[in-house]
Amino acid sequence: MAKKAKYISDKNNHKLQEIGRMILRFMNEKSGKIFNYKQIADGIDYKNPRQRELVIQSIHKLLSDKRIKEVEKGKYIINLNIEGTLTGTIDFNQTGNAYVKVDGLDDDIFIHSKNVKDALQGDTVLIVTYHFKGRKIEGSVLEVIERKREQFVGTFQFIKHKDFGFVVGDKKQINTDIFVPKGKIGGAQDGDKVVVKMTDWKQGEKNPEGEIIQVLGVPGEHETEIHSILAQYGLPYEFPEEVEREAADLERNILESEVAKRRDMRGICTFTIDPKDAKDFDDALSIQKLENGNWEIGVHIADVSHYVVPGTLVDDEAYRRATSVYLVDRVVPMLPEVLSNDVCSLRPNEDKYTFSAVFEINNNAEIKKEWFGRTVIRSDRKFAYEEAQERIETQEGDLLEEIMTLDRLAKILRKQRIDNGAITFDRSEVRFNLDENGQPIGVYFKVSKDSNHLIEEFMLLANRKVSEFVSLKKNGNPTDNTFIYRVHDDPDPVKLEALRDFVGTFGYTMNLANTKKVAESLNKLLQDVKGKGEENMIETLAMRSMSKAIYSTDPIGHYGLGFDYYSHFTSPIRRYPDLIAHRLLQHYLDGGKSPNKQDYEVKCKHCSGMERLASDAERDSIKFMQVKFMEQHIGEEFTGVISGVADFGFWVQIPENGAEGLIKLRDLMDDSYSYDAKTHSVQGSKTGNKFQLGDQVTIKVMKANLIQKQLDFKIISS
Repeated sequence: MAKKAKYISDKNNHKLQEIGRMILRFMNEKSGKIFNYKQIADGIDYKNPRQRELVIQSIHKLLSDKRIKEVEKGKYIINLNIEGTLTGTIDFNQTGNAYVKVDGLDDDIFIHSKNVKDALQGDTVLIVTYHFKGRKIEGSVLEVIERKREQFVGTFQFIKHKDFGFVVGDKKQINTDIFVPKGKIGGAQDGDKVVVKMTDWKQGEKNPEGEIIQVLGVPGEHETEIHSILAQYGLPYEFPEEVEREAADLERNILESEVAKRRDMRGICTFTIDPKDAKDFDDALSIQKLENGNWEIGVHIADVSHYVVPGTLVDDEAYRRATSVYLVDRVVPMLPEVLSNDVCSLRPNEDKYTFSAVFEINNNAEIKKEWFGRTVIRSDRKFAYEEAQERIETQEGDLLEEIMTLDRLAKILRKQRIDNGAITFDRSEVRFNLDENGQPIGVYFKVSKDSNHLIEEFMLLANRKVSEFVSLKKNGNPTDNTFIYRVHDDPDPVKLEALRDFVGTFGYTMNLANTKKVAESLNKLLQDVKGKGEENMIETLAMRSMSKAIYSTDPIGHYGLGFDYYSHFTSPIRRYPDLIAHRLLQHYLDGGKSPNKQDYEVKCKHCSGMERLASDAERDSIKFMQVKFMEQHIGEEFTGVISGVADFGFWVQIPENGAEGLIKLRDLMDDSYSYDAKTHSVQGSKTGNKFQLGDQVTIKVMKANLIQKQLDFKIISS
């Protein structure tokens, strides 16, 4: 009986800890505000009498732990004066050690593996800081305030004769195994790849407890690994039935009553240019010559906002996903297929609702007039990029004059951008030729040509002009209207200085005097290294010196494009921020007042976060397919370039297929090597042999691990 009482007590204590975390999270959002217990209970949505009793108990526990203070009877405030404590996000490395990123601090706080407590990758944690043996500041985790995730992908290891097992996860995602008791195995077999949900982590226990909620299949198999990638990043690959039903029930016909509210542009020459395997066409261009000799060019974007309205199941699901995910062998769309590939897609010879930016442009690519609003169009033709490129190169084919005019104007717009400070990163993207079973039989690189730049420039023009229309008055002063911007901060000066010093060893110079000089220097550097042995290395380092582009309500500009105001407007089928931009633009066209900025900042952060997850998943799918392709070449030798250097080894990339493999320092038997971060190299202590970022080496493919998505190489010569 006593044992049962203890179990209930432990369970209750765990529940109070969870409620305590919720309270701290709520109070942290308004750290200077005083709350009574009812406000706290409402803030965490604990409203019935039993729940409120638990809130009171949790408040007493937080008071005794000095996590909150009672400023007067029954009124509480977060305690920000606990000496040496900070809150931040924890990030683990491969050794099990971690760093905590704290807002407002330049340097991350180092946490030794023995001091991470029960924190997992990405968790929000409370840490205490101290100086260890007089060295730099370090920290220890006191408590996990908020879990980043509760579901993990791993391999199930069944313990025979015990009726329980453990899920061993990817060390980057979870640094401990999850115990799965009898009854929570969910039909998994020993060795299966599974999704496990963490259900509890009792104080003092080495391992958390969990239950298997999905069996993905046999590790290494194609479908298993692709579904593992999606599950690992929490990305769904199917729509809930009720969402599919709601999408299927939408009115698909073009109604005359709706057409009457729009600008009818169905009689103007209109076409799409997309990848040859595209299924969703979310942008089209129209062009006609005006009597005054100027050109009217329309950038027409699928009017997703007409069909997907706030408060619907389809909209909620689209927001949750925030972006389509493009894996090597499939697309995980943001919208159900009936919308993305049918109703909203600007297919040829079909009337479609669009949201358009229409420009009058002269032969010098100067914008004389602009108009924004809802339209109806009818695309006359769909082009693949290759078909449009053929017309540009051969001067032959249908719609030749239209394509040549757009190409000429796009080249002027591109030159203007570069002259105004845009950075011309033009890196080729790896693509795979797949057989009917989705197996990689070849690798090629997608290279941007004039037809790609043509579309890019007019999409950039529409995105910029929509942003300026919302954000600037006619006199050029800001409107202060709430909008969703795509922003790209200036590069990190420390990284730029390191890049300048490093490229100086190759004879290249950079001027970092001001933003314009930096942009000019970067463009000249990227041009100068074309075709050189160090091209890949210097391009990589230049990319790393850049900030990450994100969504924000604060229009700080887009450094990489050289624009003061820039938004995403042109891809609402696959990006939720574009859908937000459409809604806000229409709101302002209708004379609406600026909505609450903070509400949209929350949406910006969510969309930026989902974009990062999608990007990581896409990168993992490419790695998986590269490893799968290289499985056929184990034992073969290739010439490669050192693409990354770390204290435990270095990576070599094979230029002809983009595959990257690891050379572990412990496998270099001729010497003892040490890592030099400044020169991005490792050097032998006796021989003086040096392996540096950008060096060309000959390697042999030794191992292809599909589960870890990792290739192991061996150095043959350098």
